[in-house]
Amino acid sequence: MKLLIFAGSTRAQSFNRQLAKVAGRLARQAGAEVTLLELSSLAIPLYNADLEALGTPPDVIRLKEIMLAHPGWIICSPEYNGSYTALLKNTLDWASSPVKGDPRWQQGTEAFTGKVVGLLSASPGALGGLRSLAHLTPLLLNLQCWVTPQQFALGQAGTAFDAQGELLIDQQRAGVESVVKQVLWAAERLSPQPLP
Repeated sequence: MKLLIFAGSTRAQSFNRQLAKVAGRLARQAGAEVTLLELSSLAIPLYNADLEALGTPPDVIRLKEIMLAHPGWIICSPEYNGSYTALLKNTLDWASSPVKGDPRWQQGTEAFTGKVVGLLSASPGALGGLRSLAHLTPLLLNLQCWVTPQQFALGQAGTAFDAQGELLIDQQRAGVESVVKQVLWAAERLSPQPLP
């Protein structure tokens, strides 16, 4: 099973980028083929319909292709002011934007429809970014994704990782693993099967 994992942050010491790497290691141990996408590797501008009218940026097309190729996703969402980040919203807005005149991408939800998405978050606070997941879930449902019921928010993230980037507490690792396993389980069953 191909699994896409990315965090809604580009900060060098981002707890959510660290959490994405933990999820990636656990997914590989479960037998998944993991793509860990760093959003900073994509040249995606702030969404603007006038800019879009001049032509969809090449890295937006690349993002759409990456998303489409993976039946399962895990998104690690930071929490800013009780919601998800502007970076994450901008990324999803571009990825769901139709490309006029392109038969493959003229439907905005093409890269999203039927994808199984698990949500994780990490925050220095006690709630672990849980409110960002509450806001992100309906957005993804609106884009025709299947959002797993199992989610995990890592609180006190500033002291949660060791020097190698592993989670120190087994229960926290189990929380991440439960989301990974549910995404893989559901994606395997909901992914379209090739015709014989």
